[in-house]
Amino acid sequence: MSRFAVTDLPLAGLKRVQRQRLGDSRGFLARLFCAHELAAAGWLKPIAQINHTLSAKRGTVRGLHFQRAPHAEMKLVSCIRGEVFDVAVDVRPHSPTFLQWHGERLSADNGCALLIPEGFAHGFQALSDDVELLYCHSAPYVATAEAGLNVQDPRLGIAWPLAFAELSARDAGHALLKSNFAGV
Repeated sequence: MSRFAVTDLPLAGLKRVQRQRLGDSRGFLARLFCAHELAAAGWLKPIAQINHTLSAKRGTVRGLHFQRAPHAEMKLVSCIRGEVFDVAVDVRPHSPTFLQWHGERLSADNGCALLIPEGFAHGFQALSDDVELLYCHSAPYVATAEAGLNVQDPRLGIAWPLAFAELSARDAGHALLKSNFAGV
């Protein structure tokens, strides 16, 4: 019996992972990760690191981050407190959905996660105060491979649900895409 229902999303390789919760009067148990079950969804590498973020203020935006090859990474993003609008942008140069984005609402209540393949930028907006996310990464962070897209880039046209409340100088400083942007 699988503990995950995996749904293909409009961008190839991007998947929604719905966790099955087993519950009773005490609460519930939900499996966050299972290498065996998620292999069918494309997660074929070990987890290299797990990150935990807190965004204190509703409307906060983080992203859009990715790592360049050969340090590209898959991410499994889960919201364990509050609710976010989670966004993935396809930056694979030969993809038919190059520079298209997809957003999903992830929350502690809905038990959904986003499985983001290599070659995607990722970001999110907090839809509630005190949002916490857990990220499983297939590769360790490498500072020299770090890159990002501007969350307000008109070429991407991301429909963020709220006005921005907080955005780091680093994230606001990502350059707008040039017409010759070839991807990663």
